[in-house]
Amino acid sequence: MRLSRLAETLIGSEIIRLGGEINDLIRKGERIYNFTIGDFDPQIFPIPEAYENEIVRAYRERHTSYPPANGIAALRKSVATFLEKREGLSFDPEEEILISCGGRPLIYAIYRTLVDPGERVIYAVPSWNNNHYTHFVQGSHGKIETTAPNNFMPTADEIRPLLKGASLLALCSPQNPTGTAFSRQQLVEICDLVVEENRSRGAGDKKLFILYDQIYWMLTFGNTVHYNPVSLRPELRDCTVFVDGMSKTFASTGVRVGWAMGPGEVISRMKAILSHIGAWSPMAEQQATATFLQQTGVIDQYLEHFKKGILERLHGIHKGFVHLRNLGYPVDCVEPQAAIYLAIKMDLSGKKLPSGAILENQAAVTSYILREARLAVVPFFAFGASEKSPWYRLSVGTCKTQEIGSMFEKLESAIAPLK
Repeated sequence: MRLSRLAETLIGSEIIRLGGEINDLIRKGERIYNFTIGDFDPQIFPIPEAYENEIVRAYRERHTSYPPANGIAALRKSVATFLEKREGLSFDPEEEILISCGGRPLIYAIYRTLVDPGERVIYAVPSWNNNHYTHFVQGSHGKIETTAPNNFMPTADEIRPLLKGASLLALCSPQNPTGTAFSRQQLVEICDLVVEENRSRGAGDKKLFILYDQIYWMLTFGNTVHYNPVSLRPELRDCTVFVDGMSKTFASTGVRVGWAMGPGEVISRMKAILSHIGAWSPMAEQQATATFLQQTGVIDQYLEHFKKGILERLHGIHKGFVHLRNLGYPVDCVEPQAAIYLAIKMDLSGKKLPSGAILENQAAVTSYILREARLAVVPFFAFGASEKSPWYRLSVGTCKTQEIGSMFEKLESAIAPLK
């Protein structure tokens, strides 16, 4: 059967393939430590009770009609106030804020608004879905393979050779899948590159825009501080489009309320695109979010407890990998910085099993660890990185702290016999 070229060339999801293996084992009655999905177990991390109550109230008050294409005015105003108080960013709720059902439609709309076929998109790998979005718009891939010494964040030196003629620089901090974030100096150097590049372009030329995905920006830990391009370099305000929302900060991935902020002309075009798709956030959830975002004390109390629970799991698993590394096993882990992820390394490709079989590649390593250690994590190559990368994303949103010890016992038992 012949389909569109887009459909026929779209790369399948490695996470979905891995999910099939996990489900097969679960159907057989196996207990799996499933740390693959960037989501939360609501029994462990429920949404804020006050937010839940507002959602229930909104439905009972029958807020179930179509919302405006750019989101209800009350929510856009609440988002603007929330961002100004919490991050010092100022956006006009009438012209510069767009509400959607989560971040994904917004990212798609940014790509559709700013990138023509053949134009370069600069993005780092591993990162979430930039390779697929670039494919959607038939863009040219300006891919940067990041490294552990830079915490898997792209550097100005890596970006510089790709700038000429590029239409979009896609950045994410804190980063999915790595759980790392830009330092101030890293982001300043990148911002200065974009400022310089746009100054070099003619009046009729398309600007180089920044897509800045900061959906995890409130989930930072320790000495990690969140920075954004516009606060560091106000000159970038006219060429930066932010993606943000409720899903990660409030463990409400299924509630589907996200927002974009940026130049009015870009936001207007994005609204037009999404109005044809119908990617609206439900009216009741918008009403509830508009009210909830004004509850400063409730939000602060929730975040204190929520972040403590996430960090406890991140630290517990990081400590376990460091212990295995110190025992001489070929594993490693980046210290927790942000989000709900750990970047873990299992450098087992080429190792021999007691049976004499060889783990020939990283896909074989992934399957072996799932089968023998009952540990399910996502290889970085599922996020566009090299298929030879020994690094993985481990998500703690479904992690039960009491199971961390037994998970490491199984993992050590699985890797100890490898030669």
